[in-house]
Amino acid sequence: MKTLRLAGIGAAAALALTACGTSTDNNASGSSPSAMPSSMPSSAPMSSSDSGVTTNADVFGPACSKLPQGNAPGSLDSMGPQPVASAASTNPLLTKLVAAVKATNLVDTLNSQQAITVFAPADPAFNALGDAKFKELAANPNQLAPILQYHVVGKRYDAKGLAAAGTVTSLNTAGGPLKIEGSGENMTVNGAKILCGNIPTKNATVFVIDKVLTPGTNKN
Repeated sequence: MKTLRLAGIGAAAALALTACGTSTDNNASGSSPSAMPSSMPSSAPMSSSDSGVTTNADVFGPACSKLPQGNAPGSLDSMGPQPVASAASTNPLLTKLVAAVKATNLVDTLNSQQAITVFAPADPAFNALGDAKFKELAANPNQLAPILQYHVVGKRYDAKGLAAAGTVTSLNTAGGPLKIEGSGENMTVNGAKILCGNIPTKNATVFVIDKVLTPGTNKN
């Protein structure tokens, strides 16, 4: 990662990466810094729990019903074939997150990854920060990027894989491990509840969560 410095972060801010579909027009934030590892081959994912790849039938959580249905933009069918940042751009649960990703020019970087897990804070999680704080972070990419990094794991996991792992390491290694507790509907990530999990996209499995994760809060 080049522009994404694994530095200390204070405050939680946006992660716009994940969950529903749009075209590459949403990559208009310019080419993103090569902050995330991109060495994995881009082969089509196989439906296997070991690979962390999921299908629409695996999606779970109370907020999943809020997604558009059928082939509408933001639906499971629409976002599945798209890379994660493009997919997230039409997800009605993730408008703030998408704005944050664009503010840090991470659209292309996220879309280019081959197998990642994304913990995507829903809009209410960002609303809890307040508009002033959100705008402050969006205006300071060097502060925002490490926060976004903390929401991305460089390996693809489904819910069962996360539960088995217990802890996972984000791209912001300095932020400390992400602690997974519980399973299924009761799963949490550093205390954040899963609102809609196992969302499949072309290169990532997405978990919409109810809080913005703060790096440095779970180092022990």
